[in-house]
Amino acid sequence: MNIIKFSAQFPVEKSCIEYFKAQRDACGVVCPKWGCVHPYWLQNKLCYECKQCHHRQSLRSGTVLENSKLPFMYWYAAMHLLTSTKKSYSAAELQRQLGHKRYQPIWEMVCKLRDVMGKRYNLYQLTDEVELDNAFIATLIAEEEKDKPHKRGIGSQRQPKAVVLNESSFVENPKPGKKPKRVNHLKMLVIEDLKADTISKTVKEHVNPEAELTTNDATPYSKLFEQVKSHHAQAIKKEDLPKTLPWVNIAIGNVKRLLLDVHHQLTNEYLQYYLNEFCYKFNRRYFGDAFFDGFLIAAVSYNTDFRSRIYNRNSCG
Repeated sequence: MNIIKFSAQFPVEKSCIEYFKAQRDACGVVCPKWGCVHPYWLQNKLCYECKQCHHRQSLRSGTVLENSKLPFMYWYAAMHLLTSTKKSYSAAELQRQLGHKRYQPIWEMVCKLRDVMGKRYNLYQLTDEVELDNAFIATLIAEEEKDKPHKRGIGSQRQPKAVVLNESSFVENPKPGKKPKRVNHLKMLVIEDLKADTISKTVKEHVNPEAELTTNDATPYSKLFEQVKSHHAQAIKKEDLPKTLPWVNIAIGNVKRLLLDVHHQLTNEYLQYYLNEFCYKFNRRYFGDAFFDGFLIAAVSYNTDFRSRIYNRNSCG
């Protein structure tokens, strides 16, 4: 949805509330106490009331907006900006666009939206041809880690580890100059370590057992044959990576460039939220104008587990 359509459809707070309620009604409103699915709507209080027990829940309850006092218009503007650009939007820039005085609530709002993105795309298991590799993404060292001895290499506090997986399928009669494979779905998951059991558990959760998996022959991937139909482990030279694991390495390069360009003050503990956004937008790159409505449905359908501490804008992305 471009900015002209967005401004015309949601000019004021009332229009945002009405559209949000329509989406909640379409998804179904259930009483958390008795399970009643036909509640009353109290317009003057912007809440639902159960017909049986008269339990009330607000329009925001059970959604990503729960416990937030920010206007609906702020949330809509954030969702629009996140879905209207191929790259990303920093919380500081969004704060300037909204004219809000405080940075913290705007940053929390965007992180909650990124959390919902992750919940949505994690429902899908990768299948067909799947590539897997790990990535080390440079971030800031958390305050509590700064006084500890700093490690180098794989154990560095500045480079949290992530597993990157992508699903691809062969294209019949590809156009001249196009790749014979089409990438369908991408996942990036922050993990604690690169032990074989950790990698195997991640693959079991996110990859269909009938998939065909391709990796290099590193030791952490030694148990993956137990989780999938077939596992092709190859000794891959650095110069051969674009041929053997083409899409996964393109994705790693792109996300590193994005985080360095837009979110250059990112700390380890919040990295997953930013990876969620990158993957969610990549997986829906062909949605067009339907992208915003799909994201709004996710915002209505999911609450968030996001919790934060107080940070200034120089210590988080």
